[in-house]
Parts: sequence; C-alpha cells; structure tokens
Amino acid sequence: MSTLTTDSATTAAAGPASTPAGRLTSLARAELTLLGRNKGVLFTAMAIPLILPFSVYASAKDTLQDSTSLSMSEIILPAAIGFSLLFAVYSALVNIFVVRREELVFKRLRTGELQDGEILAGAALPSLLIGLAQSVLVSVACLTVIDAKVPAAAHLIVIGLLLGLVLAVVAAGVTAALSRTAEGSQVTTLPLVFISMLGSGMAVPLEVLPDKVASICEMLPFSPVIALVRSGLTGELSGTETLAQIGLAVAWIVVAGIAVRRLFRWEPRR
Repeated sequence: MSTLTTDSATTAAAGPASTPAGRLTSLARAELTLLGRNKGVLFTAMAIPLILPFSVYASAKDTLQDSTSLSMSEIILPAAIGFSLLFAVYSALVNIFVVRREELVFKRLRTGELQDGEILAGAALPSLLIGLAQSVLVSVACLTVIDAKVPAAAHLIVIGLLLGLVLAVVAAGVTAALSRTAEGSQVTTLPLVFISMLGSGMAVPLEVLPDKVASICEMLPFSPVIALVRSGLTGELSGTETLAQIGLAVAWIVVAGIAVRRLFRWEPRR
C-alpha cells in the first residue's frame, strides 16, 4: 500500500507527460515572441513579399503582357507566392536558424525532451504561418481584384504552395548549415533568392525566355512550385506534366532534407 502511495505521489509531482504537439506549440509560441522582437527579420518577412509584386505588376503591364499570352493574375499570383516563400519563409528562417544556433538555444533545447525535428519545426512554424497567410491574402486579391477569374485547377495552387513551404524550410536548413554568422546569412541567402526570382518564373515567366534557357531554369528548386501555381490558374499542364512537376519538387525536398541531416550543426561554428 505504501509503495503504491509513493508511486502515485511521484507521478503527480512529475506532472503530466508532455506530447509532441504540446512541445511544438510551446516552442512555436516562444519563437513567435522572439520573431516579433527582431524588427529587421520581421520587416523582411512581412513587408517585402507584399511590396515586390507591385514592381512585377508594373513590369508586366508595360512589357511582359506583350510577349506572353498570360493574363495579369497569371503573372502576378505565382510571383507573389514565390516572393512569400523566398522572403517570409526561406530568408527569415536562415537567419532564425543561425541565430538560435550561435546563441546556443538549439544546444540547450536538445538536452530536453524535444527531438531534432521538433526543434526545427517549432522554430519554423511562425514563419510558415506568415508565408501561408501572405499567400492566401495575395491569392484572394489577385483572383478578385485583378482579373476576377476562377482558377482552372485550384488544387494545383494548394499543392504547389504546400510543396513550396516545405522546400523553403529544408532549403533554409541547408543554407543555415553553410552560414557561420547571422550577418553572413544575409549573403548566403542571396544566390538562391536571385536565381529563383530570375530563373524560376517569378519575376519573369519562363515563357518569355529562350527555349534552351527555359529548359535549364525548369530544373531549379522553386520552378516546379511556380509551374504548379500557374497551372492552377491556366490549367495548361496535363496529368503527366503535373506529376512530373510534383516529382521534381519532391526530389528537391528529399535532397535538401538529406543535406540538412548531414550538414546541419547544433552548436556554433568556430
């Protein structure tokens, strides 16, 4: 009897067992608080993805529409979603991952119940939600204000966005592994940002590029994401082409995920 009483008292003192969902929620809440205090990262994540589509709109209105059969929403919406993925998710997360690593936050978290995947997911969740909210906002704006048209295959927009969010997170993990400092991360993010903006069909649709250049650009990491989003509006991809784009995006996610597991550091780089 005394043994049972002692065991019950010990269990009660220890408190209820934590769950992965509870740990993830707590970590995401703490990360959201820290994100709100970093004005530079917050501005990059919140403002830039909403500002850049205006420059694409001006360019498309003056020149792009003359060289492609795409409507204005078919040009602006993929670009806006791409910018959200690059700035609200990818660039913001590279900075977050590097800062948390250099400040030994990740190292301390690993001494507790949190698994490695939970630590990265919890750190990424606020940026993912911001990117998702921005994408939904610009989608509604483009489809109701610019062209007021019904997407030909709305599910492809959803699939492309979800694949893009996952790809942005694992790509951020790879770039963070290659970045020594938070200041250096502002430089290491530039290659993928510029290549994706110019070559993945965001700022310039691949339709206006020479065929050989376009065929190369189609293999870039974010190209299948943009292709799926644009096809959700136009319905131009066949079933086989859609599966090929999804397969390419998944392949990039798998490759980046393997690179994260092998390269990501949990302690400061010296």
